[in-house]
Amino acid sequence: MGALSRRSFLAGSALAAGAVASLGLASCAPKEAATVAAESGADTANAGTEVRAHASRLNPQNASTATASGTCPSLFTEWKMGALALPNRVVKSAAGFIGVTSRGITGDLHLQHYASLAKGGASVVYCDDFAELYDHFKAVPDVGKFADWTEDELRTFASAIKDNGSRAGYQLATMGLMFSGFEPDPNALFQSSDCMDMTAQEIQDLIADTVKAASTLKACGFDCVEINAAGENIGQTFMSRNRNKRDDEYGPQSFENRTRFVCEVVRGIKATCGDDFPVQVLVNGAEENDKNIGDNALFTTVEENKEMCKLIEEAGADSLHIRIGPCGMHVAEFAGDLYFAGYGIEGTTGYGTQFDFQRHWQGMLKADQSGLGIMTKVAAEIKKAVSIPVGAVTYMDPARDPEFFERLIADGEIDFILMNRPLSVEPEYLAKLKEGRLDEIRPCTRCMHCHWDADLEGNQVFSCRTNAAHPFRIVSGQLPGLYDPEPAASAKNVMVVGGGPAGMEAARVAAERGHHVTLYERKGSLGGLLEFASNVKGPHENLIPLKTYLAKQLEVAGVNVVTDQEVDASFISEQAPDAVVLAVGAARDTLGLSGGNGTSIVSIDDFLTADVADNVVVVGSNAQAIDAVMYLMAQGKHVQVVTPSPASAIGAGHSYWVKTYTQPLIKALGTRFWPQAEVLGVNDGSVTVKTDAGTEVELPCGTLIEALDGLPNTDLAQGLSMDVYPVGDCANPFNIGEAICTANAAARTI
Repeated sequence: MGALSRRSFLAGSALAAGAVASLGLASCAPKEAATVAAESGADTANAGTEVRAHASRLNPQNASTATASGTCPSLFTEWKMGALALPNRVVKSAAGFIGVTSRGITGDLHLQHYASLAKGGASVVYCDDFAELYDHFKAVPDVGKFADWTEDELRTFASAIKDNGSRAGYQLATMGLMFSGFEPDPNALFQSSDCMDMTAQEIQDLIADTVKAASTLKACGFDCVEINAAGENIGQTFMSRNRNKRDDEYGPQSFENRTRFVCEVVRGIKATCGDDFPVQVLVNGAEENDKNIGDNALFTTVEENKEMCKLIEEAGADSLHIRIGPCGMHVAEFAGDLYFAGYGIEGTTGYGTQFDFQRHWQGMLKADQSGLGIMTKVAAEIKKAVSIPVGAVTYMDPARDPEFFERLIADGEIDFILMNRPLSVEPEYLAKLKEGRLDEIRPCTRCMHCHWDADLEGNQVFSCRTNAAHPFRIVSGQLPGLYDPEPAASAKNVMVVGGGPAGMEAARVAAERGHHVTLYERKGSLGGLLEFASNVKGPHENLIPLKTYLAKQLEVAGVNVVTDQEVDASFISEQAPDAVVLAVGAARDTLGLSGGNGTSIVSIDDFLTADVADNVVVVGSNAQAIDAVMYLMAQGKHVQVVTPSPASAIGAGHSYWVKTYTQPLIKALGTRFWPQAEVLGVNDGSVTVKTDAGTEVELPCGTLIEALDGLPNTDLAQGLSMDVYPVGDCANPFNIGEAICTANAAARTI
């Protein structure tokens, strides 16, 4: 089993060694499953052990370097999309801002968001289909389109992009349009018609509406349009034999029939708008049945797509945009890297099953770096069949592996890349990449808080974990001001106590506003729990790059950083700052129990280096607890979770989608959750638990891990005479995103 060890980067990489050393634990790095099994005397050939370890060995990952370097010069070379000459190979995809109007992101805030994206330097900035442009069809309200708009408003929007340096593109999408044959599902999260709901006349009406919409957009100053024929959009439903059961000329009987709708749209736009008005088509490059894994007989293969893309090119399309195509989880159609959201369960489908990337998806996905560039192999294969430019999307983040992305373009495997979340997180991404300032790029941590989330009170919110200046944070009032904080009225001496993500963010923003800032950290290095969290989670969430970015920003902003400094009330009084930002983290709650001879009690802070038994009970169900559960499962442990919280609160602090993707497989692999339960006692090799039904059960337990919710930790603020701003976990323990947001908000008010 040692030869198949799942996470070699944790056992021996420089990343793991550096992280553990920073905790003062260099001599006791996290143990691999094979090592643990050998030390415990377990029979590694035992079938039960093999089954439990199977998930963590299914899709081996290669570790990215802790600190990448490079500039990707080929990304900054010219290319042509039809008649449109473009200065670089990076395109901002039309994703990530859908639903904005229904959540109050309108007017100037909407314009400023896209102007900022354009200023970042992408050759084309595509926007979502935000305006009601179709004469015959209206979208369901939760899609979030502007019902009322004028051509002058569209001109203003296009100009906001073009005046800031990018070409303005508009994606024409049909997701959410309702046709006469559609019967809504009251329990469905997303409502979407397909080609089977359409009459023959509705097909013609939609083609005509789409062509007219493109003509309107051209007249309003947009430089190009993209036809979304992927995911839940009508074009895809015609192209998919899984969804298309029609018996007319738009049926699945031939490639010509399957592409007829898309090709007629393209030909109509060219005839109306002219051959020099570029049309890009977005398609599912490869499809897979994630809902009923392996049942793929009617799912579109790469080979089928090559034939259909030839026909789309013949119809006049100027470029192709290749996306991933699962059938069940809509979110994975634009965030396929969610398959890697769980440590040790890479390949999780969200349905309690797991892909084998060597076999599923025809073995065509690039699945060795936590989903980085996942569709590039598929796009490269489709490019062989056509002569128009081909680009790939789905977590394209050159800063994570510049060498790979440089080869991708330089060797002609694909022609351009499409990015979304990384550009929204870091508007200056491309300038910093071009200059090799990778440590100054704020990383997307792929947490999916930006798409679906819940706040401390359980309310639905949309946010960005690492960039607090997100439009949803602003419109909700969580962040005062607009995207950029206003300069301070007068410079103050600001003391920040604590060098975790909240402290570093507060120090950065306060210094950028013009204050004189000194940050004090009691440990020898910055980062707080980020390195510990990275060791537990693995590299998927880019927490080491986040630590690097935040630390670099302190240097750039001119923050005075003092490490190895304990801070108490007397020290603060001696320094006499005008304001204090308290970012010392949460206090740890405890059960107040003692371990027995056969059962040890370990804090979550120490579990990585503790001698953890095969049978583990984790007490608590917040995000940290669930991350620990996944880590322990990957080591072959049998884990059960006891929590005072209700089942609905399990994973609090994770985004909705991370919970959706990780928890079903955790449960399927044998982890039992005991909600609204309490540990009554610790025995010799077991614990006694009172369940929510009022019964007592005895659970096998060699190690009990305390992972209870954090407690506020603001005692240091008592008795201070200056203004004090508790931020992050010391004020309201929850997660990294809330910590960074509260810190940014506080720094804006000083």
